[in-house]
Amino acid sequence: MAGNKPISRVAIIGTGVIGASWAAQFLAKGLDVVATDIAPDAEEALRRFVDAAWPALERLGLAADASRLRLSFTADLAEAVMGADLVQENGPERIDFKKKLYGQLDALLPPDVIIASSSSGLTMSEIQSGCPFHPERCVIAHPFNPPHLVPLVEIVGGAKTSEETIQRAAEFYTGLGKQTVRLHKEVPGHVANRLQAALAREVYYLVEQGVVSVADVDTAVCWGPGLRWGIMGQVLLNHLGGGQGGMEHFLAQFTGPLTAWWKTLGSPELTPELQQKLIEGVHAEVGSRSIDDLAAERDEVLLGLLELRAKAAKAKA
Repeated sequence: MAGNKPISRVAIIGTGVIGASWAAQFLAKGLDVVATDIAPDAEEALRRFVDAAWPALERLGLAADASRLRLSFTADLAEAVMGADLVQENGPERIDFKKKLYGQLDALLPPDVIIASSSSGLTMSEIQSGCPFHPERCVIAHPFNPPHLVPLVEIVGGAKTSEETIQRAAEFYTGLGKQTVRLHKEVPGHVANRLQAALAREVYYLVEQGVVSVADVDTAVCWGPGLRWGIMGQVLLNHLGGGQGGMEHFLAQFTGPLTAWWKTLGSPELTPELQQKLIEGVHAEVGSRSIDDLAAERDEVLLGLLELRAKAAKAKA
């Protein structure tokens, strides 16, 4: 694999929520994007999404050569990937589908083209087993929704992924302004979704047990630790929480209480009754706001946080 090959043309496979958001991100960074999807009206929906996302991307700062005119669409897979330097795959989370698709891509693409999957839970070892020729160029590059705003990309290779591929992928996404984390082992759900799952388990348990309402548990998350998590990660916050003694003092002070709480954390079952309780609770919390209203509210606050963090990083530099 030619490690110094620049990535200037990206093929997007699958233009649902994640694929469309990736397309907007790549266009904003001045790349050529060719998208493919067999769903009816996929091209129209994709272009609507990119147009809607563009003002936010302008606010964050476009590359000098960024243009929505650099987006093209075809329903033909072979045509879409022709001349691509990297493929961002966003297909259904079904291992049989992925393996078949990767077999096709492996036959169509030169060996120096990275195939990156946005898969949120499948492992690359499983996926790349469908590649008979060059499985070493396949890697997970899992974004956080929506990718055109949230910087996180989790990078993890499979059993046959080369170190060169991992390094090239990390350099590519970092060059787009993303915050990459590398997983040294494959685990279902990767890292960020596992952290979300751990929190969701306790949130659902507290609702199930009648400790708190859906609205109040959401308030507890987003107006308490969630505010801090938008600035620093858990371990760094623990270090800060230890005062001048840092992490050493935090562990000396809180190991006992923390491990005692661990023993009381719940393991709820998502029974029909609990599901209905969550559904009714979230609808009461939402009120008359639509999904689009909620997404716009989320994105506006996200933009403000990203701008503030960029300002802080610039001041620190």
